[in-house]
Amino acid sequence: MPRYFIEVSYKGTRYSGFQVQQNAITVQSEVEKALSARYRHIFRLTGASRTDAGVHAMQNYFHFDTGDDLLYSNDDSIKEKKVHQELYSLNSILPGDIVIKRIFRVEDKAHSRFDAINRYYKYYIYRKKNPFYKDTAYFYPYPIDFDKLQLAASIILNTVDFTTFSKRNTQVNNFICSIQKSEWEMENNLLVYHVIANRFLRGMVRGLVGTMLKVGSGKISINEFTEVIKSNNCARADFSVPPQGLFLVEVKYRSF
Repeated sequence: MPRYFIEVSYKGTRYSGFQVQQNAITVQSEVEKALSARYRHIFRLTGASRTDAGVHAMQNYFHFDTGDDLLYSNDDSIKEKKVHQELYSLNSILPGDIVIKRIFRVEDKAHSRFDAINRYYKYYIYRKKNPFYKDTAYFYPYPIDFDKLQLAASIILNTVDFTTFSKRNTQVNNFICSIQKSEWEMENNLLVYHVIANRFLRGMVRGLVGTMLKVGSGKISINEFTEVIKSNNCARADFSVPPQGLFLVEVKYRSF
C-alpha cells in the first residue's frame, strides 16, 4: 500500500498538542479531518515528533498509508501540477494556523518517527514588552547573565542522561539523549536557545530552559546546576517556562 509523508507547519496556540486525543482539538486531528474531507475515507496518521499544547512547529511530519496513489502520473509536469492542486485543496480545508507544505510518496517502510535522525528546537525569549511576541515568545524582563547561560548550555552539550529534565509518567525505555547543539544566541533582539538532539523527552526543552534561566538570573550557581543534572530528580528542574516560546524548527532524515 503506498506510503506518504506530509510536512506540516503550525502555530500551536489553540491546540491541545500535536498527537490526537479524545475530546480535544490537536494538530493531528485537524490534518486527519482535512484528508478525510478531501479523499472521502478515514485516515490514521503517525507523527514524527510530539509537541505539547501551545508549542509551535516550523517543520514537523506525519506519514500515512492509503490504497489510493494520490499523486501518480507518468508525466512529471502533470504530477507537479497535481501536487500543487492537492496542497491547495487541503490547505483550503485546514484552519489558518496549520499549513501542509509538502506531501510526497516514500518507500513503503519509511517511518516519520523512527527514521528521523535528529530534531531541532528553538526557545524564544523577549526582554522588553512587545505585543507582537505575546503568542510566540516568553516575556522575561529580569536581569540575565548571558555568559552564565552559555556556560550552562555547554554543560548540557556534554550530558547524556536527561532523567532530571523528563516530566513524570513518561513511557520511555531510557532517558539517554545525544545532544549535538546547545547554545544561546541573540536574534533580532530576542534571546534564543538552540538545541539539536537525536530525541527529546517529555517537557525536556522547557525544563532545560527554565533551569538555565535560574543560572542566568543568579538563583543557582553553575555547580548547583551540575548537581541538579546529576540528581536524576525532575522535581529539581524548572519546567515553568510557558509553551508559546518553543518551536520545533526541523526534523531531519537521511533520505531527504
